[in-house]
Amino acid sequence: MRASAIGRVLHDPKGGSFRFNAGAVCLDFAHTGGEGQYAIFESLHEPADLAEWLAQPPLAAVMTATVTARELTAAKALRQAIWDAAHARAAGRPLPARAVATINRAATAAPLIPELAADGTTAGWAPPVRATQALSTLAREMIELLSGLLAERIRECASDNCPLVFVDTSRPGARRWCAMERCGNRHKLRALRARQAMEP
Repeated sequence: MRASAIGRVLHDPKGGSFRFNAGAVCLDFAHTGGEGQYAIFESLHEPADLAEWLAQPPLAAVMTATVTARELTAAKALRQAIWDAAHARAAGRPLPARAVATINRAATAAPLIPELAADGTTAGWAPPVRATQALSTLAREMIELLSGLLAERIRECASDNCPLVFVDTSRPGARRWCAMERCGNRHKLRALRARQAMEP
């Protein structure tokens, strides 16, 4: 799934939006809201919001069964676990046991099953398509990410006040910013102003 991760548009409650590619669908999912100070970014308010997010590319899992309140609660728990695990890995800390247990528990459910279309040129998900299957697929991707070759490439944005995490899939492994158009440009602007302030 990571190869087809195309990112999402993130919206700032203070205004503005930008395209952010986390490099993995499970990490894109981790940025749909959160707890505490991140509650202002919440985008999964109702079960229908979860269904809508899962139906968007690249996952494109259109539900054939109505998403339940219980599945929404499970989705938010998985999201927090992915967030916590990604930040721990990015900081070089041991993964929180609770996050690991939550990810593993979500992965025990049957995942989405790919299905080739009759024309043999496109694929989708075999019905039934349920939220629990989509969450299992996301959890399995996170397990693969944390235990695979790209685990050391999980990064937090280098900006002082940006907590976004991503997989650095660049060839040189030199990605520093969540998005160049956001934190990268802000850093360049601050550096330019600092240089200009030092000029006589």
